Amino acid sequence: MYEKYISEAINLGAVDCVAFDISQIVFDPRTILKCKYGCTDYGKLHNCPSDPKSLNILDSIEIFKHYKNGVLIHAHDKYVSQKVSFEIERLAFLDGFHFALSLSDCGLCKECRGICGEPCANVRMARPALHSVGIDVYTTAKNFGLPLYPLKGQNEEQNWYSAVFIE
Repeated sequence: MYEKYISEAINLGAVDCVAFDISQIVFDPRTILKCKYGCTDYGKLHNCPSDPKSLNILDSIEIFKHYKNGVLIHAHDKYVSQKVSFEIERLAFLDGFHFALSLSDCGLCKECRGICGEPCANVRMARPALHSVGIDVYTTAKNFGLPLYPLKGQNEEQNWYSAVFIE
C-alpha cells in the first residue's frame, strides 16, 4: 500500500522501512517511566513528555490509535531517521493524507536549545520520540523482525526508529 514511501525512505538513507497496520504498533503507558527515570535530558528538551505543552501519555496513546496505518523507519543515525521520517510525512501530506505525522527522536540540532532554556530552533520540524507518546519501540521493532536491543558497549551499532502515521 505504501511502497512509494518505503522506497523513498530507503533512497533517503533508511536501513529498513516497513508498512504497518495500527494493530501492529504496541502501545504501553509505561514508556513514560523510561523517560522520567532513565533519561538524563528529561524535563529539558522541547519534545520531552515533561514539557507542560506536551500531551499526557494516555491522551497521546488515544490519539495515535485513531490512525489506521503508516510506515516504520529504521536507521543507524538519529539525524537520518528524523530527516527521512519528516520527508515521508511531507510526501504523504502532499498526496492528500492531511493528518500524516512523523514521530522521531529529535536530532536536528547539535545541541537542543531547550537544555539552555531557549526556544526550539526547528519548531516546524521537531517531533516527539515514539516512546514519549506511549509506543513500546522495543516490542514493536521485534514484532517486525527489526533489530533493537540495549547497547552493551560504545562500539555497538545504534538502531534508531521513527514512524510516519498516515491518514
